[in-house]
Amino acid sequence: MATLTIWKFDTAEGADHAARTLESLAKSRLVAVHDAAVVTWPHDRKKPKIRQLHDLVGRGALTGAFWGLLFGLLFLVPFFGAAVGAAAGAAGGKLVDVGIDDDLLREVRDRVVPGTSALFVLTSGAVLDKVRDAFAGPSPPELLFTNLSPEQERSLREMFADA
Repeated sequence: MATLTIWKFDTAEGADHAARTLESLAKSRLVAVHDAAVVTWPHDRKKPKIRQLHDLVGRGALTGAFWGLLFGLLFLVPFFGAAVGAAAGAAGGKLVDVGIDDDLLREVRDRVVPGTSALFVLTSGAVLDKVRDAFAGPSPPELLFTNLSPEQERSLREMFADA
């Protein structure tokens, strides 16, 4: 089963650094990355910059339409040409199936602001202790969302709090 997680970083460069770490972990086969996207929002920009990490993704990649819908709803930024109008509103109900509801959209919108960044990643098969060690540092990311069970999420939060 794939896990969708959203990580928030306190710097505009944090998610880019994490994406490079994630790429290294994927090449070492310590985690399978099915899809990922980075949101960077420098202080001097009105809107965030969004990019899908094509070089990391495997066969289970999400579509540009999924990312476009999600980021359009979050930041009102069309991504990969996805419309953010009535079609996005109608399709937005599909996001609830993976746990992405209005409350989460509001939380991400409130937390990912100028001067921060976020990594949206769909993974499976992570060797958790190796992943934790790779992300250990003075400013660990904050987990904003995961579709793991409550017990798995608690364990993941504790793991990164200890790193």
